[in-house]
Amino acid sequence: MDDLAGVRILVFRLADLRYGIGISAVREILPTQQATRLPGASHEVAGLINVRGQLVPLVDGRRALGHAPSEGSGTIVLCEVGEQYVGLAVDEVIDLLTVAPEDLSDRGELPGVDPRLVRAVGLRGDDTFVLLDLDALLAPILSL
Repeated sequence: MDDLAGVRILVFRLADLRYGIGISAVREILPTQQATRLPGASHEVAGLINVRGQLVPLVDGRRALGHAPSEGSGTIVLCEVGEQYVGLAVDEVIDLLTVAPEDLSDRGELPGVDPRLVRAVGLRGDDTFVLLDLDALLAPILSL
């Protein structure tokens, strides 16, 4: 976990859990928009969105992490994974923070979260968050 010391993390909410991803992968926070569904795409892919003339796949974060789909609005976190832009639909962006080594613990076993997708568990005040491995989350969905 030494590679995570001093890393800036974007924390967001999906259902009743808080997750985080490294800010180095985040390009932009966008308001929610309607996606154009792709026939034959996996159920985690909400479709394509238009970001200033570029078509970007939109992944439903709730479905990708095993939560029930949301019926309300949310936010899109535009990420760069490899050389591809991907939108990740989340319920709410909560905070941007810098992680100190003492704020992180081994991923351990988390009920309801696939341990292959977790880099660590973080603590901020009384709130905990799951630091996601974005590549491990998106690669199987988008065949990156």
